[in-house]
Amino acid sequence: MKDAKEALQKGPVVVYFYPSAYTGGCNIQAHTFAVNSDKFAAAGASIVGVSLDSIDRLNDFSADPEYCAGKVAVASDTDGSISKAYDLVVKAAAEGKKDSRGVDITHGFAERTTFIITPDGKISSILTGLKPAENVEKSLEAVQQLAASKPVN
Repeated sequence: MKDAKEALQKGPVVVYFYPSAYTGGCNIQAHTFAVNSDKFAAAGASIVGVSLDSIDRLNDFSADPEYCAGKVAVASDTDGSISKAYDLVVKAAAEGKKDSRGVDITHGFAERTTFIITPDGKISSILTGLKPAENVEKSLEAVQQLAASKPVN
């Protein structure tokens, strides 16, 4: 939690929950966040992706240039406790489901939802029910609005 507190001191944090690394929509969303990471940074925002994937699987996904490209932090929520703390629906693993690499997916899924958290720890925006790229676009708009409304010292 120390890292999250440090990130919040710098500006808003975009916490996005996604069903699974290496699946269609999640691949698009991670890549779109990575491509736009400089724009988020310019608005003072940090990005953290959260799923029920194992940390080993997420570390691979995070480093992969096709997806997070080392530009998006990831967090493993293997037991769903983080997702549930945000009141998200967590579904059990679906038997026989494979990822885009053909590897079995053995973990549950959290619904795709993004939270914009302000430096004071309050949720300023909740984005749900959007397509992956649109989710990133709306997240960027939200952090840019926060940056524009920030008082100048």
